[in-house]
Amino acid sequence: MVGKERPVGSPRTSSRPSSRPQTPTMKKSATARPNSLHLSAMNYDTPSPRPKSASSSPSKPRPQSAIDFYPDSPVGGAVVPNGGNVKVVVRVRPFLERELQKNASSLIQMDPSDDSTTIYPPPTMANTKRNNDPRQFYFDRSFWSLNPEDENFATQQTVYDSIGKEFLDHNMEGYHTCIFAYGQTGSGKSYTMMGDQQNPGLIPRTCQDLFQRIDGLITSNVSCTVRISYFEVYNEQVRDLLSPNKKEGAKLRVRESPTDGPYVEDLSEYAVKDLNQVKKYINEGNKARVTAATRMNTESSRSHAVFTLVVKQVHFDPDSDTTEEKLSRIRLVDLAGSERANSSGATGARLREGSNINKSLTTLGRVIASLAATSSVSGNNKQLVPYRDSVLTWLLKDSIGGNSKTAMVACISPTDYEETLSTLRYADQAKRIKTKAVINQDIVSGADRDKLVEEMQERINSLQNTLTQYTSHQREEDQFKAELEKVKHAIRFYEERAITEENKRKAIQAESNAVSRHNRLLTEHLREVTNKNVGTFPLPDSSSSIMTNNYDNLKEEMDTLLCDISQFRQQLSSVRQSYHSKLVNLDIACSS
Repeated sequence: MVGKERPVGSPRTSSRPSSRPQTPTMKKSATARPNSLHLSAMNYDTPSPRPKSASSSPSKPRPQSAIDFYPDSPVGGAVVPNGGNVKVVVRVRPFLERELQKNASSLIQMDPSDDSTTIYPPPTMANTKRNNDPRQFYFDRSFWSLNPEDENFATQQTVYDSIGKEFLDHNMEGYHTCIFAYGQTGSGKSYTMMGDQQNPGLIPRTCQDLFQRIDGLITSNVSCTVRISYFEVYNEQVRDLLSPNKKEGAKLRVRESPTDGPYVEDLSEYAVKDLNQVKKYINEGNKARVTAATRMNTESSRSHAVFTLVVKQVHFDPDSDTTEEKLSRIRLVDLAGSERANSSGATGARLREGSNINKSLTTLGRVIASLAATSSVSGNNKQLVPYRDSVLTWLLKDSIGGNSKTAMVACISPTDYEETLSTLRYADQAKRIKTKAVINQDIVSGADRDKLVEEMQERINSLQNTLTQYTSHQREEDQFKAELEKVKHAIRFYEERAITEENKRKAIQAESNAVSRHNRLLTEHLREVTNKNVGTFPLPDSSSSIMTNNYDNLKEEMDTLLCDISQFRQQLSSVRQSYHSKLVNLDIACSS
């Protein structure tokens, strides 16, 4: 129940059979291993013995027609099994090594006869003013994964058989589905969702089962395609875990479509044909995911990871000449764990990560509370759900309270009272959320299909014509570019030659000037010697005349060269104008 749990042993208004024992007894020996479910092994210094676990008691079928009603709950209302509510299961993990070293005992009791989960306060609360009564909750399933030797021990296969198969059935029917793991850091969320090589979790088992079903589904009249995506929400930013550009991290923006709801813009999506391809992408995404060690968890997930499968089924019925198309989405979410700063010992970047994680999880809790309250009222009294207060809840908007069948796996620690009680309370609220899942399918008749094919063929023909025109223009453009390069090359050649000839001309001019100065000085010297008026003293050879002739020839060659350059430049300008005109015409043709 929400906010006000029922103490174990107190009266409870319920349609359950009154003959169910309030405190189940344990039939196994009380001498148990430290990680056993047996509560009698707890080292509690209390005068009265605690109720012993019922995980080992014979399972009794839970009445499927039962309706739980909690008059004292602020949410109120009835919870009808399979009535469109979020399915909630709880799973307790085994003891960690550090807990075994401290000889820790379990605070959790689960009864498989009615899937109840009870949490007992630790001995340290005995002398406090707080309520020390045990708290009992009822969920769709309670998975006991603490002691592998217990007969009711829940393996990875047990969890998948309970919720994974059921939700994959819904997917094949055409429903969107979502399964998300919630709980404190180190409570077993990533293990439940992803698992390891020896014990795969919900994600790899769902993928394996999906492709096995597809193999048995494909016929000449049935086709099926699968696309996957994988992203994480880290520090309130979306990172594409399958992006080919790993250096930039591919931080993406969230948009919202009026028809499809919130989505990640430019998110990588890949078509996969078999399980091996999916495993490759999963491993690639897991390597890119942000993890770090904290005091609470040696390999803590510092982000919320969302793995999505989009399944498209096309069924053709030759008898009715109709085509049925189903498009369903499987969303599997591994949330980061909540943690307290003083418990995690986080500082700097780890502290900032933890703050953002707690912010998004707090918002998720508010969304769950709002949806639970909204599900119990009608009319105009429904409150606003704060989806947009965090990126995580915005992206999960459709999955939590919209067009989706949704399950929550509440992962809990057997030793942490405060965090486990908080998780159980959130889970108890989540089971009251009602979703609006519908089958996502389109049925196309033969006439509509033929019309659609005709429209698509016309579109293809139009695109082919455009492509042909573009190819023709592209060919002309390539020719113009080749001619342009030739002209540019010729211009560069003549410009370089002009510079060389200009340097030669300047050198001859300088030499001619030097000869003239020498001739003038020699004439002046002879005039002084003979004390006579003489004209310009002739050189003993014809070097001055030769230099003058060379200079004149070079000047004439330079004039011719400059004239050629001017003509080439005029030709280049003409080619450029023609080239520009062709490009304008090409753009006009392509746009039309």
